[in-house]
Amino acid sequence: MSIEIDILNGDASWPMAEPLFKAVWPPHVVEKLPWAGIVFAHADLRVLVQEEPEGVVCHVGIYRREVKWNGRRIRAGGIGGVATREDSRRQGYASIALNAAIQTLKDEGATDFALLFCEPHNAPFYMGRGWKPFDGEIYADQPEGRVRFEAIAPYVYDLRRAPRQGTIDLCGLPW
Repeated sequence: MSIEIDILNGDASWPMAEPLFKAVWPPHVVEKLPWAGIVFAHADLRVLVQEEPEGVVCHVGIYRREVKWNGRRIRAGGIGGVATREDSRRQGYASIALNAAIQTLKDEGATDFALLFCEPHNAPFYMGRGWKPFDGEIYADQPEGRVRFEAIAPYVYDLRRAPRQGTIDLCGLPW
């Protein structure tokens, strides 16, 4: 077995990632999730793990954004759209892709912390990799305007200095 890990432009690589998203989150599944109906941002970069002959088996989106934490501007690296094909889970692909995403943010050197949102059943996975719960309020844009984002729980990862509480305004769509 051999795998390939690519970090690609978000919009340009969407056609490669889209079949994975459709397999992991088909419409009948999404409509029952707590984040159904939420409009999400498009990834700036995508970490794609490919295995031959299956193709893309895992995805992690990377988002770069200046956000406001307690009214102060700070650079956040978003992690979102973490997905692994069902038949490829528990093989370390999500850990590999997540590590590549974090390393990308570290290498860029301009990001203070990483932020992701996850459902409760996924929290142990992220916490086991150094992510900490954010105990505060998150605000994000949606078509109807600025809203408090409560659909899925926020977790932070310290790159330079990760906030652990307070208010974060994503200054755009959530990821």
